[in-house]
Amino acid sequence: MKKVQLEAESSLPGNSEPGVSSKEIHNKAESDQKSIYVGNVDYGATAEELESFFLCCGKIKRVTIICDRFSGYPKGYAYIEFEEQSSMKAAMSLNRILFRGRVIKVLPKRTNLPGINTTNRGGYQGHFQACRRMTQWASSYGKQSTSA
Repeated sequence: MKKVQLEAESSLPGNSEPGVSSKEIHNKAESDQKSIYVGNVDYGATAEELESFFLCCGKIKRVTIICDRFSGYPKGYAYIEFEEQSSMKAAMSLNRILFRGRVIKVLPKRTNLPGINTTNRGGYQGHFQACRRMTQWASSYGKQSTSA
């Protein structure tokens, strides 16, 4: 019965990724509640350095430094997952603390749900709209009537 229910839930319109069940989404949200986002991380920082820095908050499950997929260089932020949610809350107190000569930003990690876009980025939409307005302005500028 549970298998049929999970298959039905995964085929709902809210799940845009095939094979993603509500149980997997729940597990991801649960792990995100124990995770933090660390911004403005020095590009030379290692996962071991971040782990030792945040070890005072509690036991760490995983440290992920996000890298550019093309160049392989770090992007300057990381995610740290703790064993307990209380450790994550303790880590929040390290916001605006100096780490490797830079003031880091510590925030709770957001949970991204499949099929929901929160950025509303339209690619080059702003550039094209500006060009279109400029073209409209230029074409209407030359068509002004000079009759008196």
